Amino acid sequence: MEELDQPPPTKDECTIAMLAHLLQLFTGFIGPLALLVVKRDSRFVVFHALQALLLQIALVILGLFTVLTWFGFFIYVAATQWTPKQGAGRVPVVAILILGLFILLWMAAWAIDLLAAIIFGIKAHRGEWAEYPLIGKYARRLAGIPNSRKSMPSPP
Repeated sequence: MEELDQPPPTKDECTIAMLAHLLQLFTGFIGPLALLVVKRDSRFVVFHALQALLLQIALVILGLFTVLTWFGFFIYVAATQWTPKQGAGRVPVVAILILGLFILLWMAAWAIDLLAAIIFGIKAHRGEWAEYPLIGKYARRLAGIPNSRKSMPSPP
């Protein structure tokens, strides 16, 4: 989305905004946070760094939820299935399926992170004010950038 009420970003701002997206792949939330602090005078860089930072925070929360849920399930299975009784010591099929589901969830989160970093890094390098789905509007609000989408006139 082209931002009408903002001055066009400089070439350096475009490069730093792209770095904010790409650094999240290698440094997690630290790279975008560092660029956010260093270039806080540029609304363009702040907007893109905030998006990358919010995505990393969401991925950390998802990861913590996944790990805690899996450990909770493991403890439950250990307490109910591995007691000294007949058939003890076998891992239930449900535990293996849930572990596989969590591995797939981790892989999907990694793929989303990779795709978002590449796609939005390219858009930032082009000088576009592209928003991540679901996260972009929060980054825009946190950066103090008004939404300048003009409403389409209704047909007569």
